Amino acid sequence: MITSLITVRSSSTRLPGKCFLPFGKGSVLEHIIQRSIHYDLDPIVCTTTEASDDAIVDLAKRCNVKFFRGPTVNKLLRWSECCDHFDLKSFHSVDADDPFFDGCEVKSSMKMLQEENLDMVCPTKSSSAGGASVGYSLTGDVVKRACKDLDRNTDTEMMWHYIEKIPELKKTILKNLVKYDISARMTLDYHEDYIFLEAIRLILGNMASQEEIYQMLVNNTDLLSINSFRTEDWKNNQQIKLN
Repeated sequence: MITSLITVRSSSTRLPGKCFLPFGKGSVLEHIIQRSIHYDLDPIVCTTTEASDDAIVDLAKRCNVKFFRGPTVNKLLRWSECCDHFDLKSFHSVDADDPFFDGCEVKSSMKMLQEENLDMVCPTKSSSAGGASVGYSLTGDVVKRACKDLDRNTDTEMMWHYIEKIPELKKTILKNLVKYDISARMTLDYHEDYIFLEAIRLILGNMASQEEIYQMLVNNTDLLSINSFRTEDWKNNQQIKLN
């Protein structure tokens, strides 16, 4: 079974406590866990040792799923230690910011990682641009190599920046499924994103597929205006983190 490492922290400057926001019968994080299970993925909630994240661990226990606690800002090291703890050879990163990630794309990404003997499969271009449909498929070995010489307190939020420095890295980018290529902002970073994503959930339900979301947005383009103006803010913030 494919392991989905649900990377989550409760601290957020732009939208504090966003993983605990209501999203149907439970919170956003509960939804992410249930969506993983819906797609036959094996979720592990991967959070930090900060006291503020005790509530995340409590939630994982209530949902009866595995969890791991590691460094606060060094996400790569947290992943590496999690891989060691659970003896993971590979995993797919599922961001708790991405409530409508596509389990089918996750499976395609992991299949490519294994069959082509790669170190990393990057998200589709549309997902990386804010579509938030799929994360990274990674081997435990490449994560360990990426954080080998880093200080424990190094901020590796932009983890690909460090992985791509590895010599002779074997990687590829997952191809877009053009037929259902969603160009909307589907990641949860701002209050407007929450309103937009909650609107989709209310219309289509928590387990809406890429196809269903695509068709609904084609027929309701006015919904895109709810959070589309935040895209530039998001891009600028990403660039600041890289610098």
